[in-house]
Amino acid sequence: MMKLGLGLLALSPGAFWAMTPKELAAAIASISDESTNQPIERADFDSLLQRFPDTLPDTLKE
Repeated sequence: MMKLGLGLLALSPGAFWAMTPKELAAAIASISDESTNQPIERADFDSLLQRFPDTLPDTLKE
């Protein structure tokens, strides 16, 4: 797995170790012939919105 993540996917060590197994599987699938390119599920999207909201940091707000 490390060879795929750090080598083929060219992830930094921090990014590799921070990934969940599901994220790593999706990254690997995106470069394989077996990728199905399925849309993200709503629950996963909502989770991403919670973790990474589309808001400006206070330092960039007017």
